[in-house]
Amino acid sequence: MLTSVEPDVIRVLGDPLRLKIVTLLASETLCTTHLVEETGAKQTNLSNHMKVLREAGIVETEPCGRYTYYKLKPEVLTGLSEQFAALADSARIAAENKRACP
Repeated sequence: MLTSVEPDVIRVLGDPLRLKIVTLLASETLCTTHLVEETGAKQTNLSNHMKVLREAGIVETEPCGRYTYYKLKPEVLTGLSEQFAALADSARIAAENKRACP
């Protein structure tokens, strides 16, 4: 059961464009202009997705003149990966436990 894993973060990362943005930001800090160029998304669409990523705590902003740079918060992904690793460990143990049918 995935109840121990952050459902909001999973939902946010479940969107293909947001996942692409996160993948891009895993390599470097990018401004909105770069993200529009890299993803092919419209500015308004991208801004909406960035708002969702910010509100989920996955990215943070860094103002630089008239541009806004975005960077990934790796601790969020680390926490998520640790939760999935714990879930996998539990599944390995559970594979040996079989509840008898009545």
